[in-house]
Formats: sequence, C-alpha cells, structure tokens
Amino acid sequence: MTLEAIKEAITELPSDEKSRLTAWLVGQDIKEWDRQIEEDFSPGGRGVALLEEAEADVRTGQTKPMDSFLSEARAKRGRTRSSL
Repeated sequence: MTLEAIKEAITELPSDEKSRLTAWLVGQDIKEWDRQIEEDFSPGGRGVALLEEAEADVRTGQTKPMDSFLSEARAKRGRTRSSL
C-alpha cells in the first residue's frame, strides 16, 4: 500500500476513528523518540560525548546553578526592555 493510498483511506474515516488514529500515531512517535534518546545516550551512542563534556564542565566549575542563570537572564531581559 502506498502512502497516497493510506492518506486517501484516512480522509474517508469517521472523525472518531481519525482521532483514535492520531492518538496511536502520536504514541508511536513518542516511542520512537524514546528509543532514539536511549540509543543516543547508551555507551557508544552519539550523545555520550556531550554528556561527558557536560560532566567535565560541572567538575571544573564551568557551570552555574540554574537559579543563578535564570536570575541573570531575567535581569538582562529587564535591562533590554528598559533601554528600548
């Protein structure tokens, strides 16, 4: 079956069945996203180097607590607005 045939069949579904299909497709998308994240951050995955870099930054003190970062961002945003 082609994608075009599937699309045409979907247009003929009653609304409630389209809604159920949409929910199923979203669920499939979420499962695939979770699988990809798991794969990327497992040993040898594409994201492992990123995790190692972040952990090194934390160990060497090159990071700041989230509340400090957010406070600074809010202050910058306030200064930007007042200078307009």
